Amino acid sequence: MNTLRLKLTFPEKLIKEPIIHALGTRFDVVTNIRRAEIREDTGWVVLELTGTQQRIDEARAHLDRVGVRVDEVDTYLE
Repeated sequence: MNTLRLKLTFPEKLIKEPIIHALGTRFDVVTNIRRAEIREDTGWVVLELTGTQQRIDEARAHLDRVGVRVDEVDTYLE
């Protein structure tokens, strides 16, 4: 199993969408929210994804497709 830590930045139109939930159910990855700040017009989440490399890659590609900004994080929380 692999783990990847990402910072996701959501535009206003996606704030109320269950995107993180969909990652877990649709791509068979474990999601772990490490830190977040959500406001009415924007939000960001530091999220760990755990699963096979293929499934993590598919989940990350999905985030790009739906319009979430995705940045890799090395030791953001340590």
